[in-house]
Amino acid sequence: MSNWLQVLINERDLDEIRRLAKRERLTVADWVRRALDEVKRRRASGDAAKKVASIRAAARHEFPAGDIDSMLEEIKRGVVAGPSVPPPAAPQARRAP
Repeated sequence: MSNWLQVLINERDLDEIRRLAKRERLTVADWVRRALDEVKRRRASGDAAKKVASIRAAARHEFPAGDIDSMLEEIKRGVVAGPSVPPPAAPQARRAP
């Protein structure tokens, strides 16, 4: 279902949008729809600068970690040996009284 959206903008901005739409051989409405879709995609993926800042902040921390070769060997042994804790038992079906 489509709905109408009315937006008031000044003449200068409208002229620029018309020019951009014409350059891309689009109607103004199609150009605006695409511009809104692009903004939604950018917002959904998050701000790249924020992501980089988060990674840099995390990289400043130091945590104890073992030697990488030892850790990989422990992981490999765990995968081969299987889990040390058995999985939980499946629930039993209840019988009618």
